[in-house]
Amino acid sequence: MGIVNHPNWLTFIREPISSNDSPRVAIFINIRLLSLHFSLCKDVINHRDILLLLFLNNGDSFWIMNVYSDSSHSAIKYLKDMELNIRNLLIMTGDFNICDSLWDPSYSFHSSISDNLFVIADSFNLFLSFPTEQVPTRFSDNANDSNSVLDLMFLQCDSEEINLHVIHPDWRLTSDHAPLTITIPIIKEHITTRKRTLIKNSVEEDDFVNEVIASFSKVDTSNISSISDLDEIVLSWADIVDRSWSKHSKFINITKCSKSWWNNKYSQDLANYRVIKSIESWKTFHKTVKLSKREFFDLKIQEIANERHGPWELMNWVNKKKLPAIETIKHNGSSCL
Repeated sequence: MGIVNHPNWLTFIREPISSNDSPRVAIFINIRLLSLHFSLCKDVINHRDILLLLFLNNGDSFWIMNVYSDSSHSAIKYLKDMELNIRNLLIMTGDFNICDSLWDPSYSFHSSISDNLFVIADSFNLFLSFPTEQVPTRFSDNANDSNSVLDLMFLQCDSEEINLHVIHPDWRLTSDHAPLTITIPIIKEHITTRKRTLIKNSVEEDDFVNEVIASFSKVDTSNISSISDLDEIVLSWADIVDRSWSKHSKFINITKCSKSWWNNKYSQDLANYRVIKSIESWKTFHKTVKLSKREFFDLKIQEIANERHGPWELMNWVNKKKLPAIETIKHNGSSCL
């Protein structure tokens, strides 16, 4: 049986290494969550029965884990032996294939595998979540076998926003397992659209640098005899930079039309054209933009070529041409095909 694909959902699944290594877990992410930049982390966990997904929110990284534990509990043994250190793991969930009285009231025994599972959960700072209503998660097709709780969810400790999952027996359709749901609040990310800046190579930048250097030279550093004295000197330097930056920099609004090469000369010529509205003033503005853009990008090319030693960085449209096989495979100047 293959994986179901849908245009509104991204499918994350591990590529098999061999014919006997087919994955048994998958994660589906709705395309409306693309801005969270979900990525599969096979460099951290590379196992057919475990998927670890990373996503970003409000400048921080978070993880979710999907686990399938077979009859030999290979995934649980793998996690216990790996001793991973994963920060901000929000959820570890899946079919753990363990019957235990700790989460199934209809079962009267305790499994030693459960102890290993709790050791793993503790290492990830997770706790066992109990559903809002205690119902089975696995439904047997055999009338002589009782239904059971095999699907579990472990949630981040000390989290007021993430707690209590819900089991949905009526959503399982033809499956013998009921889906589990939990609500994860997504923090609205604040994007700064206004900041202070200094134009490179401007008079204001020169004044800022000269003022900071002059102020630094006036600070007495001859009597530093303790760490607290050093801290005071460093703080005074920080105050000097902060005051000078506030004095010489200015606020700008960041928009999709913001250009790195724009300067005050453009603004003056554009304002002049808007007042006069003549062909000559427009040509003057257009010439200023053309010359200044050329100067700006010439400096960029020089910077990349001389400092980074990678002039091709500016030309991502230039790639090494892939030759046909008959031209690529040659020996002593003669084609091998």
